[in-house]
Amino acid sequence: MNWVGTGMNWGGVDVDFGARGWEVHRGKGRVQGAGGAPGSSGGCEGAGGGTGLNWGGGDRWVGVHWAELGGVAGSREKLRLQQLLLLSVSVPDWGGDGDWESGRAGSLAQQNLGFISYRCHPWSCAGTSTKPWPQPCVAATASSGCPRGAGKTRAAVHVCWKHLESRRDGRVAVLVNKVHLVEQHAKEEFHVLQGTFRVTAISGDSSHKCFFSQVVKRSDVVICTAQILHNALLSREEDTRVELTDFSLLVIDECHHTHKEAVYNKIMLNYLQRKLSGQQDLPQILGLTASPGTGGKTSFEGAVEHILQICANLDTEVITSAQEHMQNLQRQVPQPRKQYDLCQERAWDPFGQRLKKIMAQIQQHMGNAGLPQDFGTQTYEQQVVELEKRAAERFCRKTRACALHLRKYNDALLINDAVRMVDAFQHLQQFYAMERDMKDPTERFLATTFEENRASLLALAGCQRYENPRLSKLEEILRENFQPQGSSRGIVFTKTRQSAHSLFSWLQDAATLSGQHIRAAVLTGAGYSNQTRHMTQNEQQDVIRQFRNGDLNLLFSTSVAEEGLDIPKCNIVVRYGLMTNEIAMVQARGRARAENSVYSVVAKANSREVSREQLNENLVELMEKAIKAVQAMPEREYRLKIAELQRNAVISWQVKEAKISERRQLHDPDDVYFYCVNCNVAVCCGSDIRTVEGMHHVNINPNFRRYYTVSLGKISFPRTFKDWEPGCRVMCSGCRQEWGMEMIYQHVKLPILCIKNFVVETPAEKRRYKKWSSVTFPVKEFDYVEYCSSTQEDESF
Repeated sequence: MNWVGTGMNWGGVDVDFGARGWEVHRGKGRVQGAGGAPGSSGGCEGAGGGTGLNWGGGDRWVGVHWAELGGVAGSREKLRLQQLLLLSVSVPDWGGDGDWESGRAGSLAQQNLGFISYRCHPWSCAGTSTKPWPQPCVAATASSGCPRGAGKTRAAVHVCWKHLESRRDGRVAVLVNKVHLVEQHAKEEFHVLQGTFRVTAISGDSSHKCFFSQVVKRSDVVICTAQILHNALLSREEDTRVELTDFSLLVIDECHHTHKEAVYNKIMLNYLQRKLSGQQDLPQILGLTASPGTGGKTSFEGAVEHILQICANLDTEVITSAQEHMQNLQRQVPQPRKQYDLCQERAWDPFGQRLKKIMAQIQQHMGNAGLPQDFGTQTYEQQVVELEKRAAERFCRKTRACALHLRKYNDALLINDAVRMVDAFQHLQQFYAMERDMKDPTERFLATTFEENRASLLALAGCQRYENPRLSKLEEILRENFQPQGSSRGIVFTKTRQSAHSLFSWLQDAATLSGQHIRAAVLTGAGYSNQTRHMTQNEQQDVIRQFRNGDLNLLFSTSVAEEGLDIPKCNIVVRYGLMTNEIAMVQARGRARAENSVYSVVAKANSREVSREQLNENLVELMEKAIKAVQAMPEREYRLKIAELQRNAVISWQVKEAKISERRQLHDPDDVYFYCVNCNVAVCCGSDIRTVEGMHHVNINPNFRRYYTVSLGKISFPRTFKDWEPGCRVMCSGCRQEWGMEMIYQHVKLPILCIKNFVVETPAEKRRYKKWSSVTFPVKEFDYVEYCSSTQEDESF
């Protein structure tokens, strides 16, 4: 389908909309192709009441004026609303220069909506033919000219509007992959549906989540994270369980994540399994993304296979894209100017050299463990992590302790390379300030070694002449773009929460930037972390809100802000020492929405970061070629390939689930023993473990209490839970190794165990697991009544 050219072919039905653009009459309910008279093959006209969506008041109408379409020439079928929708979105307020009255092509170019996968089932609306329409899936894919900010979300709002308007029993779920996008979509985009339709936003800390099923039944549009919907599809509780068939349309934001183990793909595997079994009442699917990527493939064939797999996962049947007006689109949706801001290595790094000397001393104390001395690299980190895992499984406490400390020193070297020496020093000091088992000789040696070097490390960290040259380069960028009393707004993307906080601290200490009127904050993920304090969801929302309204004008952010964060006035984006894929590059670049904006890559000259950024540029071109190749495939070949990929995906998922189920039955829980990962003491067996709400693994044996102690204060979470609340941290009473936390479930205290803090012994092997889903014995669900009865009986004896 050529949707901005001289015509289109949709499911065998030809409709010519004219080459010169659309005439859109505000409030008159008319849509007319400029290439021909109403009702002729050059255009079409509908008379009747129009529909407009207002995002900003006054004349800021997004002018899709709907009516019964009449006079499509010959025997051609009348267009369905969804199909016309993707053709006639015209939004001058998105930054284009389109003219509402003249219908200039300027607004037409705004129709490029990114990668939009839309699975259409046959339906008919009042006044149109009742003949079943062919079942295409429209994937409007922008190739080189599909920038971020081209209006995909607003197009999705239009789809939802017309979908609900045409279906009395329609219900839409808008799925996002970041918590802060729930509020953004609800307040900035989908609010235009309020009043006409019932719109509800649900995030992780929302009380609505506990009664998800009831909320869905009372709503026309539900905006939530994909994880909430996935949990509800699996739930066995009446208040929270829903079915896919409860919805008539699923909108999947940033749908390039619909692959592998991502939650989007889990939802769509559920969908595909039902589809292939013949179920008919499944929802339509609308997927939105700016960049489907290449899936890590660097060959043309691999990139094509990835695009096809994404299409199969989203149940996409046809891909179409705008071609003629790509240059016009690029002019109307501002693209940032890319620049490489490169620096040289430190001329001398005595702080880093001292850290490496300490690491060599620890390796010598540990003995020959087969470790190289390429300190301060990701390769070394991987090797030392694997060494720690093997040592734990062999109950070699000395090697494990040394490996843990070596990793901390390696982290300090990486921090020293990314930000300041003092940040690296503080990282180590915080680690050694933690309470530890000083009865162990290895722990005493390691603590003493740090104490002996503390003063010299601190002195070196304070020497400005050894400071990181990357920070000088970042300072230049901020000084250039943040003039006093200026209106600049920017985001500095960095790899870790640690470096985001370190950069914020550096800015506060930088005297040369004190007069630039920079009002900065940190924006990181809401997920819990032992390493760096996480942000609560409310804190995230508050920072984003202040940045949007101008109270803040600079963010130091991790990848949480790469996707979806809509700040039209953002004019400077910095990627600070990052190595990510081409999708992340496109997403980050898309945060720079303002005219004359800058996208800067701050890195060391000839570094891996620079090489990766250049590779990403090549991968974007490869992705565009792959998309065009998929578009050029004969329809029959494409459909057969998609069907094959879908069958393979479902079969692979079923085989995997069967293997997991089979693995869960390999060993009797009574024959499975848990050992503290640090001191190697056996503390419980598999038959003591139960699951609460299908996910929290607790120990129900009253005798387990003798093996652990708890912290003084309760853990604070930024959200509440329906049936339980967090208690204190749980630690080994012998060595103080952290094991997990208490949960207070309906007034009963139960220790939740984190399996990575234990070595699990089965009749076959000793092993450390990262996730409970990998264990080889069955775990029963917690029975509250049975537990209370048994504990009362124990207390009576």
